[in-house]
Amino acid sequence: MARMEDLPEGEREMLRTIELPTFETTPFVRGAPLSKRRVAIVSTAALQKRDDKIFDIGENSYRIIPGDVDPNEVVMSHGSANFDRTGFQQDLNICFPLERLHELAAEGFIGSVADFHYSVSGAVSPQRNEESVREIARLMKREAVDTVLLVPI
Repeated sequence: MARMEDLPEGEREMLRTIELPTFETTPFVRGAPLSKRRVAIVSTAALQKRDDKIFDIGENSYRIIPGDVDPNEVVMSHGSANFDRTGFQQDLNICFPLERLHELAAEGFIGSVADFHYSVSGAVSPQRNEESVREIARLMKREAVDTVLLVPI
């Protein structure tokens, strides 16, 4: 994990200016045991299938990634020069652990893996992503997803 004191001064200053959202309530919901849950991934790594439109800098939309996607067909268009992509290039599961979810489902640790998963750009403020996140939530609800593995990058 990166520590603020280890980041270049310019990066530290930029991070200090990011306004974080506040919420009036913090609902807590008890769910079924993991062995009964349907799990989807949401990654902020700006991932998309090779033939999808790449994320432009500042774009606040999302991409849908099928649960049976070939890992070689997933590319990253994260727009930071400071971002080290070597882990992603070696193993997609670093930022999009789809194969690990399938293994957990096969073991019975989780109930099932969703048919579709999602990626947004983490370089966009949370407020600007709100509309996309609400749409993703609607799509997951239709698919009976009751658990999300958020992978912040």
